[in-house]
Amino acid sequence: MKLSFSPASPFARKVRIAAIELGLIDKIELTPATVAPGTVNEDYSKITPLKKLPVLITNDGDVILDSYVIVEYLNEMAGGSLIPDYGPRRWKAKTNHSLINGMLDSMLLCRYEKMVRPQGLQWQAWSDDHWNRAWTGMARFENMPEVLNGPFDISQIGLVCVLGYADFRFADCGWRKAYPKLDAFHEKMLERPSVKISVPPAA
Repeated sequence: MKLSFSPASPFARKVRIAAIELGLIDKIELTPATVAPGTVNEDYSKITPLKKLPVLITNDGDVILDSYVIVEYLNEMAGGSLIPDYGPRRWKAKTNHSLINGMLDSMLLCRYEKMVRPQGLQWQAWSDDHWNRAWTGMARFENMPEVLNGPFDISQIGLVCVLGYADFRFADCGWRKAYPKLDAFHEKMLERPSVKISVPPAA
């Protein structure tokens, strides 16, 4: 299998952590890909018109899009427990992950607004609104002990990627001071090899 990725992508990191935990990482070829607003990448657009990371290409040549769907595919392949099979826990995990993915989307848009959009065209109120979505999302997880102290699953993997991306791109945002329970959770998660190995490089 081939996984398009960037070491900086929190979405690709999510899949890498899952693949390591499921014992599948050695079956996956990591293929670097560069995607950025306003930058043409015709070859990658042929794989996915959305031009987003990551994409998994299976051994049969099927293209699987979206980090959650890829994790679900790998989890099923390995017979893993990263996503609950049925019942209330499954829907809670999927809901938590939807919130996490929205937080990552908002953080990425803040990054693009600051670093990619030309000076003079930046919309501060729009950026502030998106940052507030991520920030209040952190506040919600700060008060969710069932996630912070629960089994290692897609919710915990996604939350690790949120906090790691905050460190990577928003180092001065102060999330550790604001959310000490998330800080303790993150430090505990860094003890797992899959999490530690996949930390983004220094910005």
